[in-house]
Amino acid sequence: MPYKVLIIPGDGIGPEVVDAALYVIKAAAERFGVELEMKMAEAGDVALRKYGVAMPQETLKLADAADIIFKGPIGESAYDVTSLIRMRYTLYANIRPVKNLPGVPALKEIDCVFVRENVEDVYVGAEYRVGGVAIALKIITEEGTRRIARVAKRYAEMRRRKVTVVHKANVLRVVDGLFRDVALEELRELEVDQMYVDAAAMELVRNPARFDVVLTTNQYGDILTDLAAQVAGGIGLAPSGNIGDAKAMFEPVHGAAFDIAGKGIANPIAAILSGAMMFEWIGRKEAADAIRFAVEKSIEKDVKTPDIGGRNTTLEVGKYISSIVSG
Repeated sequence: MPYKVLIIPGDGIGPEVVDAALYVIKAAAERFGVELEMKMAEAGDVALRKYGVAMPQETLKLADAADIIFKGPIGESAYDVTSLIRMRYTLYANIRPVKNLPGVPALKEIDCVFVRENVEDVYVGAEYRVGGVAIALKIITEEGTRRIARVAKRYAEMRRRKVTVVHKANVLRVVDGLFRDVALEELRELEVDQMYVDAAAMELVRNPARFDVVLTTNQYGDILTDLAAQVAGGIGLAPSGNIGDAKAMFEPVHGAAFDIAGKGIANPIAAILSGAMMFEWIGRKEAADAIRFAVEKSIEKDVKTPDIGGRNTTLEVGKYISSIVSG
């Protein structure tokens, strides 16, 4: 049976990078005999203006029926789309690999995987205002922490068996203290260290080679992965997967970048590498490896967008990478 994939192009540069990525995804699916049943749907700022809601009911029905959601970045309505999808389908593990690409200038050598808890923390949206006071609840559960720590453990066992737990338990003694204590208990069979989030941010710039698997909470992971992406050469190269027990969503880490939308200069590599993660999730590692090889070959042959020193358009890069994947 084919995998049901819902494509949400998103806002700003989203449709451009998703279009380029689809050339690559379709080439990999054809070459390696992966059946994908793709459907397209609107969500985000454009949908909000058009229908009055950022996540129309028809899109939600298609998302319910899909095995995989492949999504471009969303603009101002990101909470009503991205967070809704994560919460609705309990996509509790946000996996963000960060690794240098040959030929791309970078601040430092880095090769690590961030395992970010994805459905708790202040991002649950429990915010209130009482007069001149605004309140946001930070939710950390033992169950959610054990669940994400086990994901970090699986990644560590495939790599160097080392995990860094990032928190701020010296100040947030109860919520971050719970996250730290439960994570350390789950990871006790591995080499584990822990860092406060501010120190981890500094260390990612100073000595990123010290990290292998980084386990952290939702908000800290959101911020640290953008920083790490820049260390590796730019956020236009950063893919991600939102993983649950039965469904997953793949998307580039970057935002909608409205300032360059429509100019054909957005880097599609983050979206393309998110496609590689998609194939890996369904157990087709050969397709994922072919995509990653093709991305590196594209950079080697100087077929790349201006943000990393090239002169090609978004679509030219996508089509070139797809031609390599096709063999």
